[in-house]
This record gives sequence, C-alpha cells and structure tokens, in this order.
Amino acid sequence: MDERVDLRSDTVTTPTPEMREAMFRAEVGDDGRGEDPTVQRLEQEAAARMGHAAGVFTISGTMGNLTALMTHLRPGEEALLEAHAHILTYEAGGIAAVAGAQPRALPGERGRIPLEMIAEAIEPGSSHRPRTALLCLENTHNLAGGTVLDPDYTKAACRLAHERGLSVHLDGERIFNAAVALGAPVTSLTADCDSVMFGLSKGLGAPLGSVLTGSVSFIREARRRRQRLGGGMRQAGIIAAAGLVALDTMIERLAEDHANARRLGEGIAALDPRLTDLSRVQTNIVLLDTGPLGLEAKEACGRLERAGLRTLPVGARTVRLVTHKDVQAAHIERALAILRQTLGPLL
Repeated sequence: MDERVDLRSDTVTTPTPEMREAMFRAEVGDDGRGEDPTVQRLEQEAAARMGHAAGVFTISGTMGNLTALMTHLRPGEEALLEAHAHILTYEAGGIAAVAGAQPRALPGERGRIPLEMIAEAIEPGSSHRPRTALLCLENTHNLAGGTVLDPDYTKAACRLAHERGLSVHLDGERIFNAAVALGAPVTSLTADCDSVMFGLSKGLGAPLGSVLTGSVSFIREARRRRQRLGGGMRQAGIIAAAGLVALDTMIERLAEDHANARRLGEGIAALDPRLTDLSRVQTNIVLLDTGPLGLEAKEACGRLERAGLRTLPVGARTVRLVTHKDVQAAHIERALAILRQTLGPLL
C-alpha cells in the first residue's frame, strides 16, 4: 500500500479497468450533431435513473449547473439557494456573470433551508424587485459535510416551490451517496425536481463528466445553452462509456466509502470530540475543526501533507477529508495514525 493517503476529494480517483476497456471500445460519433450513440445511451440511462424523460451530457458539474440555471432563469430573475451552496461558493460566480441572474442566499442547517424561510423569500416581482423564479437544492451538501436531504423534505420543498410558481433545480453531484445513505430509491430524491445535475466523476469514479436531466422540452433548451458555453463535444462517447460503467458498477459500493468515512470520523472524535461533529458524517465527507488545535486550516493541511496525508482546507478553520473508491480500510488506519502523530501533540 502506498503510504501517502489522498483524502482531498473523490475527484482524485482513477478509472477502473472496466472503464478503460469500455472507453477503448466505445462506439462514437459527433455529439455536437447528436450523432454519438454512446452519449445517447448515457443520457437516456441517466434520465431514467432520475425519473426524468431526457438528459444532456456535460463536461463538468459546474457546466451542468450553469446550463440548468441559464435554462430556468431569464436575466434579472432571482434564484434562492442555501447560503453555502456549491453553486454560490465554488462555481466562479457563473449564476450572475453568465446566467445574468440574481442569487439570494438563505441560511440553512446542514444544507436544509427551512420551508417557512423559502416561502417568505419568494418575490412575485415588481418594477423595483426581481421575480423569484427558481429554488436550488443541493444533495448531498458539500460544505455541510456531505449531509443528506431526505425524500420528505425534498417533496415538501418542491411542492412549495411549484405552488408559488417556481421551478426547482437539484445540484445532485453526489445524489447516489444520498440515496445509498438513506436506503431510498434515488428517484425519491429527484423525480419531483424540474431538473437534476449529477456527477459521474465523484464517488462513481469515472474520469470526468456530469449529466443534466429534466423534461424533453427543458433538455431541448438546455442543449442550446450548453452550446453557448462551448459544451458541444465531438466523439464524446469515449468518456461517456466510462460513465455507463460507473452507473452499472459503482453505486452500491458507495456504502464502503460511507463506512470508511464513519471510521475516520470516529477516530478523529476519539482524538478529541471537539475536532468533528459525528452527526454530520452521513456519507463520504468528514469535516475537521482546527480551532481546538490553535491552527488555521491551511497550516493544518500543510503539516498533514508533509506527514503523508493530503487534505483540503474549505474554511479558515475547517479541513475536509473525503473517502472514495481508491481508499481502503488500511488507508483509513494510516490516515488516523498520521492525524494522531501530527495533531495529537497540539491538544
């Protein structure tokens, strides 16, 4: 086992042999002209899994989210998002700079915006105020520590939004993590949303790509927006083939990542319970609070990296550790040993 452990993100995974073989043998065509059969199969499979009628393949989750926002919103309209949503914090301001829409950040708890707060925030629009047109949800919620939105909340939020004339977009980059953690059909978390973006290159282990799903009419318009973003690809079946393998083979095994994250979180809590909130360790993400160590997150990450553990600062005093398919139980024990040796003396 390589003694260096990389827990920065589940984006660091490498394709499985089955993915590489599928990519090598993929039947391809010009996707920009709608002629790539492998991309078409991926889009159809992805839409069916989300409980939707159609899908469009995008090169990244950021492109998928931005394509959705541009399709749902007219310039000057407003979208409601949880205050620490990925769309707000990690997507380069595209909602304003490219979609031309106004985001309104609402405080949430573990990624969940109270329904009454959503209701109060909705604006019908006037000569002075933008019309609220879209509610964005995120499941799992990255900066909350991989926490999940359950089917009851999702259905209630969608019902409220639709009754008030809003569409709902779900940033479901790690939606299969949520479904596995809940033991629920993924459609119970997606079908009520007007659009869903989910990633193939996080826990599912494909080398790149995401899929945006929705109704036939929505996806028809979304393709136009994807083209505007430079997302019209050519022989993209080479990468779509890995996505098909990911959907067929990599979902059930996410439970292993969750178990490894739980073991990691418990080991950190055993070092000092102030370092992490175990109730937030619901999927494959663990957040470490460096406050009790007297360190900024960047300094803590630097010390851990020099000792052989790669982590990611996601706040002034918050370090993120993410389990994935290339991390086994032995890696977790190695990571915990490094954490004890490096951070233990500071407590």
